[in-house]
Amino acid sequence: MTAAVPPKGTGPLARLEARLAWGLLLPTISIVALVVILPLLAIFWISVKPVSLADLRPPEVVLREDLRGNPEVAGDEATIRYRLRNSSKDQPISGVSFRDTIPAGLTVTEVDPRCTLDGDAFACDLGDWEGGYRETLLVPVIVAQAYLDSGIRPQDIDPDIKGRSSNVMTNATFTLDNFARIFNGEEFWTVLWTTLFYTVFGTIGALLFGLFAALLLNKTFRGQGILRGLYLFPYVSPVIAVAFAWVILFDPFSGSANALLIQMGVTQQSINFFGQRPLALIMVTVFEIWRYFPLSFLFILARMQSIDTDMYEAADMDGASPFQQFWYLSVPQLLGILSVLFLLRFIWTFNKFDDIFLLTGGNAGTRTLTVNVYEQAFAISNIGAGAAVAVVIFGCLLLFSAFFFRFISREEGL
Repeated sequence: MTAAVPPKGTGPLARLEARLAWGLLLPTISIVALVVILPLLAIFWISVKPVSLADLRPPEVVLREDLRGNPEVAGDEATIRYRLRNSSKDQPISGVSFRDTIPAGLTVTEVDPRCTLDGDAFACDLGDWEGGYRETLLVPVIVAQAYLDSGIRPQDIDPDIKGRSSNVMTNATFTLDNFARIFNGEEFWTVLWTTLFYTVFGTIGALLFGLFAALLLNKTFRGQGILRGLYLFPYVSPVIAVAFAWVILFDPFSGSANALLIQMGVTQQSINFFGQRPLALIMVTVFEIWRYFPLSFLFILARMQSIDTDMYEAADMDGASPFQQFWYLSVPQLLGILSVLFLLRFIWTFNKFDDIFLLTGGNAGTRTLTVNVYEQAFAISNIGAGAAVAVVIFGCLLLFSAFFFRFISREEGL
């Protein structure tokens, strides 16, 4: 009788190895959670909050203190002035009060009814403040010689300020107005179409040019290494440098491209490549293709060089043309890496901000969703609306990823 063998991977040793593996992965999982998940949750939280750029800091009492009157000798009269305000224009502060120490040598002659004086301890209870509230307290004093000799002035002593306020970032106030503002009108759909045009054509163009470059350099010839290095130049160069180089090159007044076109008789007047629709969108898409095709070139070339050459020799002996060899032999071998590159490039291009912002600033029909995030959050100081656009971007990429993995076969390595 044969003893029963436990299923593979369910024995004590396998369970011990699994626990050890999870223990080794725990630091990595924790770091990923802190770096990725927590900011993502914060974006979702902010997207449903009525928060502007000024609301990132909670309301607080701002106090400025100085001595008015410029006393010069003992017996002169002066006034301690307290200027107070609510730092928020719309959020209230309750229970506002402060305590201060009157410098030695100053005798207070009159006290506001809301304030008390106990020796040199000066305290005021100012109640509740509405948003944008301002007030000035004047405390008349008589100056003694001790004050003139001490050199300590009222503004040198920091008062103790108290007040309770509700932080819009942490309170229970929620709203869907941020999303309603995004989807209101045709502006969002225009921006979404621009984003899809830029992303789809930029991604496909980078893959095609990368594939073409890989086919050219998948041969051995003199200077091959130098040429491969030159192909990497657009990708490894600083984006701010190449972006401004393109702006200068295609400048309508002093750009070399316009001068060449006019000299060749292609056009009679300068073309504003980055300032008119729809040419500006086409130009930023071409820039995206030019800058990022080297990444596709590297991966595709590496995959090509790992393909066994025997089947190409056999196909050549059978009379297959170069195109047939490429279509029926190379393409099936490259589908896996092309699929991965398409997924990565689509996500990265959809999230791309710096290229368009440096080239056009989002003007002339090149405003994508990422540029819209910047404009909502910082140009018009609506942090909540900017976060809502970021949530929409996340949703679009999530739908794309689900669709992509749903229709990509396992044979392609995904």
